[in-house]
Amino acid sequence: MSSCETRQAAGGHRFVGAFRRATLVTLIGAVLSGCAGSDGFQPLYGPTTSGVNVQDKLAAVDVTTIPSRVGQRIRNELIFQNTGGGLPAKPEYRLDITIRESIGSTLVKSTGEALSQVYSLDATYRLIRISDKQIVAQGVSHGRAGFERFQQIYSNVRAREDAENRAARSVADDIKTRLAAILSRSQT
Repeated sequence: MSSCETRQAAGGHRFVGAFRRATLVTLIGAVLSGCAGSDGFQPLYGPTTSGVNVQDKLAAVDVTTIPSRVGQRIRNELIFQNTGGGLPAKPEYRLDITIRESIGSTLVKSTGEALSQVYSLDATYRLIRISDKQIVAQGVSHGRAGFERFQQIYSNVRAREDAENRAARSVADDIKTRLAAILSRSQT
């Protein structure tokens, strides 16, 4: 094969490769454009199928009181995330949450003293439509946060509180995302 024929063959392979890439891009575009309908992908915080903004639907969720400091932290976080710090809308939904807390020790010395611990928070939630008392969504959210143990008592108390706050924020974020996904698909 001469050098001229080699160059032509190489150019032909480049053309075929570019053609394949263009075809692939066109096919992917066609598939994704078909997903934009009511059964496909839609923005999570955009308008719902009924045309109402998801943030407005989240603002209409009444978060009931949750016992304990951590429960209050979750509730406050959800209220702030749902309303943006403004006044809540007329409630259309009620969110009931129960929590279970536990502490697990890790890195235990041979003397039995724990060098660090993990704070675990499990929150069971139910979203109830107020108009007909129908359960719209329910589930469990988990939050875990580790913290170190120190010689000073105040340091231990503060480290545990920080771990509780981190776990509560994680659970609130998770529940808000799940509620937004549910409410973005609801018709009412």
